[in-house]
Amino acid sequence: MSMLSYHLNRYNGSQTATNNDNEGCIDIDMNRKILVVEDQEDINALIAMNLEAINFEVTRVHDGLEGLKLAQEDSYAAIVLDIMLPGLDGLQICQQLRSKGHVTPILMLTAKKTEADRVVGLEVGADDYLTKPFSVLELQARVKALLRRVEFHSHPVEEEVDEGELRLGDLTIHQHKRDVIMGGKPVSLTGKEFDLLLYLASFPGRVFSREQLLNAVWGYQHSSYEHTVNSHINRLRAKLETDPSNPQYVLTVWGVGYKFNDDQKPR
Repeated sequence: MSMLSYHLNRYNGSQTATNNDNEGCIDIDMNRKILVVEDQEDINALIAMNLEAINFEVTRVHDGLEGLKLAQEDSYAAIVLDIMLPGLDGLQICQQLRSKGHVTPILMLTAKKTEADRVVGLEVGADDYLTKPFSVLELQARVKALLRRVEFHSHPVEEEVDEGELRLGDLTIHQHKRDVIMGGKPVSLTGKEFDLLLYLASFPGRVFSREQLLNAVWGYQHSSYEHTVNSHINRLRAKLETDPSNPQYVLTVWGVGYKFNDDQKPR
């Protein structure tokens, strides 16, 4: 039995998973290019095969440095990124991309099962993760979910938000376009950074605990992930605030959590 056949059996049986129904479908006009960065050829090929089966165009690389180069040079709908890579590991790649303003959704793959490893990936800017071994159906579902959040996240986070635009002080959030303007200049945010900002800004003055934000934005109900909220708040402040150490928009409520400054009145 070949290594590829072994992993096909191990991960989800020997057949390529396809999805012929229309539920959760993705806009046919969207960017369908996926970058897969995975050093194990059998898993790399398995991922590519099953993403191509649902009509994605896949670029495959096995080295971290090459993966970073391609991610910076080309436009991808999403990146499937292993943590353990030669040359440069997945965490370093994710961190470098986010630090340079790249907002492409990243699905992190890890063979490590401890929560600490998953939390680190989310803290450096990954949007989601999968732990090996994984079902190829779950892989397909996670990738499509990432793209739905980018392409179709035009619905309010809560029913109270029913306008496509929020103006608060010098900050403008275009909910349907998923873009942010601060002082007349566009601000590049990752998908989760945007979701977090929109959620807080939708309820100025309302204090949310980290656990509430995790549940609302990430869907995680576990205290071990609370540092993920902290790291995303820090990145939001770095991108939005004139002085991140003295924030005027996203405020810390010590001992409780965070709120959007209600002194920044809607306009």
